[in-house]
Amino acid sequence: MSLAVVTGAARGIGRAVAERLATRHSLLLVDMSPAVHETAARLGAAAVRADVTEPEGIAAIVAAVDGASEAPALLVNNAGITRDALIHKMEEADFRAVVRVNLGGTYALTEALASRIVDGGSVVNLSSRAQLGNVGQFNYAVSKTGVVGCTRAFALAHAPRLRVNAVAPGFVESEMTGAMPAHVRERVVNGVPLSRAGQPQDIAEAVAWLGSKEAGYVTGQVLYVCGGRSFG
Repeated sequence: MSLAVVTGAARGIGRAVAERLATRHSLLLVDMSPAVHETAARLGAAAVRADVTEPEGIAAIVAAVDGASEAPALLVNNAGITRDALIHKMEEADFRAVVRVNLGGTYALTEALASRIVDGGSVVNLSSRAQLGNVGQFNYAVSKTGVVGCTRAFALAHAPRLRVNAVAPGFVESEMTGAMPAHVRERVVNGVPLSRAGQPQDIAEAVAWLGSKEAGYVTGQVLYVCGGRSFG
């Protein structure tokens, strides 16, 4: 089997992606949390604790890829953070931190690993439906809009050798959304045409498809997985 590298893999969407890909790839899981080792052990995967915004972290990931027995065929850039606030209350440090991780980390790791991914391989980036605009998520929306631009630029730069696409999740069940006040969560879910929150596995299926040969003529695209709430 070829190698798939998944960042932000300790929990949530990243863990679901790793579980889904484990049937067709060997795995290198990346996260800053020590919980990544638990996920990796359960899946029989390799793991590295690394910060994708730091040169030392990128170097550690590259070293792990170079030390693997299989060449990488898929990179999933899922690592990301949120630091929500209304725009007039947002601290500049929080704006910069979110952009640095969500966009900067995606750029840095893709740039570092692109030449190592096998011909015909794929990169899948995690954007968000929030890039269309969410109140209280100015920094997050900016960063995820940047991921879309990064995806399309890399798709052109690395064609025809590699495909580069993005998945844009909508409202997905997670530790963060689970902590929302019940009335806020209900209002959001009621605004979803499919009348339910997404599950991490919904996103994992989209990532797996874009990273597969079945999507072999798809590059530079953004796939919204949002229950139909891709506007407004």
